[in-house]
Amino acid sequence: MTGELRKVVTGAPWEDQFGYSRAVELPNGTVLVSGCTSVVGGQIAGGGPHEQTVNSFNVAFGALKQLGLGPEHVVRTRMYITHARDVEEVGRAHKELFDAIRPAASMIIVSGFVDPSLVVEVEVEAYRPEAHRAGTDRGEGA
Repeated sequence: MTGELRKVVTGAPWEDQFGYSRAVELPNGTVLVSGCTSVVGGQIAGGGPHEQTVNSFNVAFGALKQLGLGPEHVVRTRMYITHARDVEEVGRAHKELFDAIRPAASMIIVSGFVDPSLVVEVEVEAYRPEAHRAGTDRGEGA
């Protein structure tokens, strides 16, 4: 990268309405993916916490793909859930997707989301390995 930010905009209604990007890649190769929910084609997909978690991470993976990255580049996840009773199902979905990768992870219980049908929202942080190596080669922090 040349010191500029790369942004992913998917055209989702809330991105335009609230003025944010789905993902932003920093010059050092760190990628921050905004909160993702189980909204597909403007509709909530999946009623249960497991399915919503998988769908939400797939939205995040779609943003990473636009930057030429994949789930294997994820180093941190955050899962926001509305009920403690959903911990096991959300955790099971996370393990199915990330067991081989083992990113740092947090699960936080919140009071709710913009749509009460949503029970989970996820955030992802990833990195571009070659950008980190290039920064280290120049004497910059990784």
